[in-house]
Amino acid sequence: MGPADGEPSVAAEPAEPAEPAEEPVPIASGGGASVRVDHRAKARASDAQLQAVTSVTVGSFGEWARAWWVRARSGQAGALPVVIGLVVIAVIFQTQDTVFLSAKNLANLFVQGTTYVLLGMAEVFVLLLGEIDLSVGYVAGVGAVVMAELVGPAYHWPWWAAMVAGAGATALIGLINGVIITLLKIPSFIVTLAGLLGWEGVLLYLVDHAKDATGGTIPISNNVVFDLVNGTISNSAGWIAWAVLVAVFAVVVLRRDGRRRSSGLAAPPVSLTVVKIVAVAVAGAALVAICNANRGTALVPLTGVPWVIPATLAVFGLWTFLLGRTRFGRYIYAIGGNAEAARRAGINVTWMYIGAFVLASLTSGLAGIVYASRLGSISNNIDGGTLVLYAVAAAVIGGASLFGGRGRMIDALLGGIVIAAIYNGMGILGMSAAAQYMVTALVLLAAVTIDRLARRGQPGS
Repeated sequence: MGPADGEPSVAAEPAEPAEPAEEPVPIASGGGASVRVDHRAKARASDAQLQAVTSVTVGSFGEWARAWWVRARSGQAGALPVVIGLVVIAVIFQTQDTVFLSAKNLANLFVQGTTYVLLGMAEVFVLLLGEIDLSVGYVAGVGAVVMAELVGPAYHWPWWAAMVAGAGATALIGLINGVIITLLKIPSFIVTLAGLLGWEGVLLYLVDHAKDATGGTIPISNNVVFDLVNGTISNSAGWIAWAVLVAVFAVVVLRRDGRRRSSGLAAPPVSLTVVKIVAVAVAGAALVAICNANRGTALVPLTGVPWVIPATLAVFGLWTFLLGRTRFGRYIYAIGGNAEAARRAGINVTWMYIGAFVLASLTSGLAGIVYASRLGSISNNIDGGTLVLYAVAAAVIGGASLFGGRGRMIDALLGGIVIAAIYNGMGILGMSAAAQYMVTALVLLAAVTIDRLARRGQPGS
């Protein structure tokens, strides 16, 4: 799945970039057309909110703050707007009903949000290319049906094999989508819109002909699959996992920033790196503390972090590494910035497109497994249309651009939590389904509007 021969090296960066990153510029060469593809800024999108677009390393917190303010004024405020929005949402719902910030409800909110986060991450892969996948909702349902049927009494597959089969089926769907889009040159909107309808039909067919289905529903009979969402890890194991993850995060961040400083590249000051590590540690500690609080009853206590939360964070970490630290991720950002320039630079755009759609469908399949585990079943009335809207909303609200070239997995993480918070809070207040849809639509429209206004001040927009 690599690029064609003559591929340029995009992993290395000059020690002192002479000017801010800009769109690729064609340069004539003796042996044929070639281009200088300056997609370093896109390739390092996971660090964008920490780096000033300057030719020197940021040496102090004050310098970083001034550089951040310049980027914020140009529409590159990073995750700050969505974090502020999340705080505002929490304040509004808490003032209306104090149940919202209770440990029981917050733990339930985090579990609800995992489905939206995974679907949002699926959408990020294709949004980075300036494309969209409208089929992820029903693709998730197909993956869940395959998993639920294989793990049931009729076939009695091991839980892990059934999950692999369900996820593999959705990856195959992504391969089909990618091939049709790239080889037949049909817009992704049309292909995946057809997929939204077609895979809904496949889902209905599979459920109707499933041996374990009863009344259009396939129950989850395997305890391991059921406990993915409904089971929890022990309180002590939760704290141990927190300590290990924070330590790993600290080592990775310190080493990465240290290498950048030693190479003379733009890097945040040490004080900011420490603040970032402390913030992650505090957020993780708060999550574990909330989940370890008893959210059951005196007779039937319920404590511990649900398994689905670390599982989702594992997927988040893997996909973040893939986009931020591998050649595949750098190529995806380059194509999203300028597909024609990337193609002339030797990047195999076709295979990158196919890979992105495969990963999008695979991630949606994981979301479908989580969805089925949470409900304890999967039925033929799954609302895949609403799920895909939430997927796009989660990615865009978090900060991913609909126009390609900008987005990170943390956008889907934060956006998915926002969607879950809105959905959860309106449910607590007893708002009607009609009101919930309208409010979610307004939030999505506001996010897209902000994205568009932010791009007006950027070159080439």
